[in-house]
Amino acid sequence: MTILRLCAIALAVAIAAPAALAAPPAELPLEPIFNGRDLTGWTPEQSPFWRVEDGVLIGENDAALTGSMLHTTRAYNDVVVETEFRFEGEIDSGIMLRKPELQVQIGISSSLKRDMTCCFYTGKYPESGRAPRSAELLKVGDWNRIRVEARGDTFTVWLNGEEVSRYTDPKYADPAPIGLQVHPNRKMKVEFRTIRALSL
Repeated sequence: MTILRLCAIALAVAIAAPAALAAPPAELPLEPIFNGRDLTGWTPEQSPFWRVEDGVLIGENDAALTGSMLHTTRAYNDVVVETEFRFEGEIDSGIMLRKPELQVQIGISSSLKRDMTCCFYTGKYPESGRAPRSAELLKVGDWNRIRVEARGDTFTVWLNGEEVSRYTDPKYADPAPIGLQVHPNRKMKVEFRTIRALSL
């Protein structure tokens, strides 16, 4: 084999290597973190706000609209988390990652009074973390698949297979449990199923 041919092969391998390491989201082997039967692996394990029915995790506010958070018992740093969610009406929920807490909104923002699904919330909704295409992709009242990736200082969200938002901020650097939210002061019910995750 000629030196030129060997050089060509080496170059091809070098180009392909980063692509192999950065597998497309659909190819990552995510693992279930919700067993579809009970709240094993989550805390609190018993809560009036959270229950499991027919393989679905249901978050619903109480009569006093107290609100509740449900967290995994395990902390994650760089992670991909994926789930299907469903809701009707003006709910306010979200997926929480890292410490300090970074939220990916699901449903209506209590402060902005409009749907901010898949936008990042940091105490406000930064313009660079918004998801303008989510409205056209969201299937209200039906199941939607959301995928959130935290990798270093960059956070990315896919909705029903389409990338809809990306936010970069080195502030959110420490590991923390994955959280799900029932917002206080809101009569609401949100459902999740097939919750899976993978540490990166």
